Amino acid sequence: MDFVKVCPVTALPAEGAIEVKVEGRAVAVVRSGGRVYAIDDRCSHAEVSLAEGEVYNGTIECWLHGSCFDLRTGEPTNPPATRPVGTYRVRVEDGDVYVAPGGAQP
Repeated sequence: MDFVKVCPVTALPAEGAIEVKVEGRAVAVVRSGGRVYAIDDRCSHAEVSLAEGEVYNGTIECWLHGSCFDLRTGEPTNPPATRPVGTYRVRVEDGDVYVAPGGAQP
């Protein structure tokens, strides 16, 4: 599986997310609990950027209606969202974050 370099680790907040483009797709790269995750950057309920939401306890919260998504699985942990968001395989190497673009799991 090919990985694409998306950002340096230093670009990520200690607990938070940034939006990057991976092959034209908006992806939220998230650091939580010292780990790095990548998920589709659009809430499955309201189509707004998840990278603008709060990150806590291994989840990211949509800023508009409060749905949270598990960073490992993309599954919503509370309403109003009922559909998961895609997740991507991530690799951190030599201070950079790499995402596998073909790895989105809905």
